[in-house]
Amino acid sequence: MPEIICTTVYQFPELSEAAKEKARSWYRELGAHDDWWDAVYEDFDRVCEILGIRLKTTPVRLMGGGTRAKPSIWFSGFWSQGDGACYEGYWSHSKGAAARIRDYAPTDATLHGIADRLQAIQRRNFYQLAAEASHRGRYYNEYSMSIDVTRDSPAWQPPTEDGEDVVTEALRDLARWLYRQLEAEYEHLTSDEAIEEEIIVNAYTFTEGGRRFG
Repeated sequence: MPEIICTTVYQFPELSEAAKEKARSWYRELGAHDDWWDAVYEDFDRVCEILGIRLKTTPVRLMGGGTRAKPSIWFSGFWSQGDGACYEGYWSHSKGAAARIRDYAPTDATLHGIADRLQAIQRRNFYQLAAEASHRGRYYNEYSMSIDVTRDSPAWQPPTEDGEDVVTEALRDLARWLYRQLEAEYEHLTSDEAIEEEIIVNAYTFTEGGRRFG
């Protein structure tokens, strides 16, 4: 004989504190939603544009049959010693970058410092420096970026003695900055407050003990 079993279910705010913690753990185990990093990538792309970096892209096939250009950005994280972020792109002088980055991110001292260093080294090299950043190896961090610095001088002058080191460290610092933005976004999305908001918005229901129902 079939049986009818009745179960009382609860909305998240109706749960006890212990049950709420179990519900949050259930949602946290689902992981952050797909492509949660998109907003960070978009911000990074804008920062790169201001600093004079043109990110490389790769074509990605869409469900409808078309393609879109995916920026060459990678990261791993956020728990292992070798975790980090890296990117591929071409850098050259961007007029007024130091002022424009302050307009875009007025409180971000790290970006201000990167822009200032790049501007200063360009000035010492008569604004003739360029660089290409490429990913190398299996890992994704600032040290997996190979950075080739050149100088487009009519007199065939090489970069100043400090040119390569200054540019390389600045572009790697930008990769470190990107990783911190990704980490902060992930921590926000997996925080108790954000998880509770998602649970409530999606109207998930739970048993009295906090087990997901349905």
